[in-house]
Amino acid sequence: MSKSIKNQKNILDKLNIEQLNPMQEEAQLAIHSNAEVVLLSPTGTGKTLAFLLPLVAELKRDCDEIQTLILAPSRELAIQIEQVLREMGAGYKTNAVYGGTSFSKDKLELKHRPAVLVGTPGRVADHLRRETFSTDRIKTLVLDEFDKSLEIGFEDEMREILRMLPMVEKKILTSATQKVDIPAFVGLKDPVNLNYLGEKSSQLKIKKILSPDKDKLEVLFKALCHIGNQPGIIFCNFKDTIQRVSDFLNEKKIRHGCFYGGMEQMDRERALIQFRNGTHQLLIATDLAARGIDVPEIKFIMHYQLPRRKDEFTHRNGRTARMFNDGTAYILHWEREELPDYLGAVGIERLREAPLLNKSAWTTLFISGGRKDKISKGDIAGLFFKQGKLNKEQLGIIELKQDCAFVGVHASQSKQLIELLDGCRLKNKKIRISIVS
Repeated sequence: MSKSIKNQKNILDKLNIEQLNPMQEEAQLAIHSNAEVVLLSPTGTGKTLAFLLPLVAELKRDCDEIQTLILAPSRELAIQIEQVLREMGAGYKTNAVYGGTSFSKDKLELKHRPAVLVGTPGRVADHLRRETFSTDRIKTLVLDEFDKSLEIGFEDEMREILRMLPMVEKKILTSATQKVDIPAFVGLKDPVNLNYLGEKSSQLKIKKILSPDKDKLEVLFKALCHIGNQPGIIFCNFKDTIQRVSDFLNEKKIRHGCFYGGMEQMDRERALIQFRNGTHQLLIATDLAARGIDVPEIKFIMHYQLPRRKDEFTHRNGRTARMFNDGTAYILHWEREELPDYLGAVGIERLREAPLLNKSAWTTLFISGGRKDKISKGDIAGLFFKQGKLNKEQLGIIELKQDCAFVGVHASQSKQLIELLDGCRLKNKKIRISIVS
């Protein structure tokens, strides 16, 4: 077995992936053998791993400058890419930079150069203007979800970034839609195009739920009871609507998270963490959650309000039925409401009377220590098993950040854990533990 094949097998083992799908296999070959690749594939088919595997394989161990720059249109996507890179465990330093965090903290972390830098266009352009790091060894540039970056107004920053990267030899562009022309300033000459958008990659069902009233809140409640205790996203068009739906679900004592652009970055991150670990089964969100966030195993999405454009409808639906699994997209439809032209014939879901949703068995604990304190996920698991007296079934997802960590645990054990562990030492650091509300 060659060294590169063995390394890839080790990475896939760490990610609990048995084998790559055909798109990932073809993308890997294309990226290894071509200077320009445009990869189009539906949301949820594994594009991130498709470009990271060949890029990591081509990194040089003896280089102490940034070698690869990955641009992402949202903070959440940048964080997700960084997380995947860390979980691959290939031994290369990686950092993510994005707005809403301290620039001086970025500079401090970048003093020890990562091999791969992930960032949003605005923050990366800012670093390049201030010459925080050298661009002489950046040979590879990835524009992930490049169509979204152009759509949300990053064109000037992207143009500026490309102008400041004179040594780039390889460019990779990815998208889940085909709607945007690649602008001339990207400088593509003869790209290899891999288009998987026509592939039948999921078992998505689309159903309408009829509401006799213009105010659809009561029907939403009945629909959630009908669907049962399954993870799902409720999409709204405006943050005011999210607030109204959230207030209503709070009245019904249905736990949930919220996710939209006006929230503080920390609150957005915590909402996703609680959604991923099962503390919240429901997330109420704008189209910001339609792509670029790491939330696996979504069984359904609910269009409380339909988006204006077909591509956003497609991206929302792409949050469920991912990686060849099944899922359902529900449309809450007031009977006198005019449906958009992009919707074809849609079947009607008849709601049955169902009991109230059960409360989640999970809760989230905050730990005041992270990677900078040399704390690992294994350290946290060991502490919770030994001193916290948990069994394996009571410990859920551990998410490790630079200066803190979040742990999913069985709600029945949370008080005991705080009593046993709050104020104890982990890797020579005294840690505080609390419940994330």
